Amino acid sequence: MGIRHVALFRWADGVTSDQVAEVGRELARLPAVIPQLQAYTFGTDLGIGADTYDFAVVADVADEDGFRGYRDHPKHQAVLQIIKPMLADRAAVQFSVPDSE
Repeated sequence: MGIRHVALFRWADGVTSDQVAEVGRELARLPAVIPQLQAYTFGTDLGIGADTYDFAVVADVADEDGFRGYRDHPKHQAVLQIIKPMLADRAAVQFSVPDSE
C-alpha cells in the first residue's frame, strides 16, 4: 500500500492570480527533485461546488518514510515558505492507497 497526501488551501484576501501562478510554477518543479514522489498533481478549484477550498495538492509516495522525505525535503520546504503567507486556511490528510492505483 502506498500513501496519498492531500493538502487543501484557502487563500487569504488579497492573494493575486500571479501569486497563485507562482505557487503552481514552484510546485511543478518538485517531482524532478524529490525522488520520493511517485505521482504529483495540483490545481485551482474549478468553482463548481459549494464550500470548497481554493487549491489542492495531491502527492503519492510509497510509504511513511517516503512521505517524510517529501514533507521535509528542502525544496518542498522552500515552496511552503511562499505558500504560508498566502493562506487563510489549510487542511491535509494522508491515507493508504492500493499500489495499483
